[in-house]
Amino acid sequence: MKIKNFLTAMLLVLCAAVWMNVQAQDTADDANLDTQLYLIVGTNGDVADSRIPPSLDGVVKQLRASLPFKNYRLAATLVNRVKNQGRLNLRWLGGPFATAASSSVTPSFSEFKIREVRLVRGSDGQGMVRMLNFTFAARIPIQTGLNVAGAGSAFPAISYENTGLDTDISMKEGEPVIVGTLNIGPSGDAIILVVSAKRTLK
Repeated sequence: MKIKNFLTAMLLVLCAAVWMNVQAQDTADDANLDTQLYLIVGTNGDVADSRIPPSLDGVVKQLRASLPFKNYRLAATLVNRVKNQGRLNLRWLGGPFATAASSSVTPSFSEFKIREVRLVRGSDGQGMVRMLNFTFAARIPIQTGLNVAGAGSAFPAISYENTGLDTDISMKEGEPVIVGTLNIGPSGDAIILVVSAKRTLK
């Protein structure tokens, strides 16, 4: 009788554990994540506003130790919400890639996309965020020469060049990480891509 009672109790414990695991999985599947993409410019020139959000203090400290730039400034912050195991795709006009050929007639075009954002557990059990096919891309206008009109007047010949970065990354939930850097032409400046993501409470 005691063995039967013990087996019954063990069966109930196992059923409860399975149920809790399924509930936890369902909760994770239904979770939303807030993502932040920061575009930081590294430059040796003077900047009018070098303030960086306190949440990026650790990132800037890491940049100063590894990249030889005099100043850093925040060029843009992109905040988006995405469902766990969902995708994200954002396109916009303009961006931090200013060139001599940039104007309202010949702007740059930028794109940020992630094929899949997924909540996972690290080997230590800590919450992690995995981003598959993290992509940042831009099409930048470059002056390649001059076109001469019939009356003898000249106007710039503009060609668009592609630049960007594509990778898979994993990060601790809520912790900003440096994804990569992109050079900005002859100025010697660079764009540093920093991303973070955490599940929302709402």
